[in-house]
Amino acid sequence: MRPALILASASPRRLDLLARIGVVPDRVCPTEIDETPLKAEVPRLLAARLARQKAEAAAVLAPEALVLAADTVVGVGRRILPKAETEEQALACLDLLSGRRHRVYTGVMAIHPSGRRSQRLVCSIVAFQRLTAQQRDAYLAGGEWRGKAGGYAIQGAAEGFVRFLSGSHSNVVGLPLFETAQMLRGLGWLTP
Repeated sequence: MRPALILASASPRRLDLLARIGVVPDRVCPTEIDETPLKAEVPRLLAARLARQKAEAAAVLAPEALVLAADTVVGVGRRILPKAETEEQALACLDLLSGRRHRVYTGVMAIHPSGRRSQRLVCSIVAFQRLTAQQRDAYLAGGEWRGKAGGYAIQGAAEGFVRFLSGSHSNVVGLPLFETAQMLRGLGWLTP
C-alpha cells in the first residue's frame, strides 16, 4: 500500500500540473520557510535548497507520508529575480527580461516515509522579445505577475512575450512534470 502524498506547496499551478499526469495529492501542506537567498547564492542553488528545506519541514509534520516539494527561481546570470509582490518589482523584472534570455530553475524534492529521498534540479531557458512600454504596462495592469518568480506567468499573457524556450514548459510554470513523474515512480508511488 502506497503512503499518502503530501504536496508541500500553496501553489494552485502545481496542483493543476500534477493533475495533468494523474497525480492528486492527499493533502496540501505548505511550509513557511525563509526564502531569502544566502550571500553569494546563485539561482540554481537557491531553487535546490528551498525545495529541500520545504520538503524537510513538511516531512517533520507528516512522517508517515511521501512529501513532494518544489521551488522555482528565475535568474539572469548570477542574479536572482524576486517573486514580485509589488508593481515596481514586476516592472523591474520585465525591464530586465525584455529582449534577453534568462533561466528558470525548479528544484523538486521528494521524501519517502522510509527516509529515501529523490531530488532534481531542472533548468529551462526562456527568451523574451523586446517589450514595448505599452506591452509592459498592459501586462502589469492585468496583475497576473503577483507572487510569480521573475514577475511573470508563462501560462498566462506573458506567453505572448516568449520568442524562444529550451527545456520544459511545465518547469517554467512551476513543476517539471517529466522529472516529477520519474521521481514518484522511483520511490514506488506512481506505477509505470
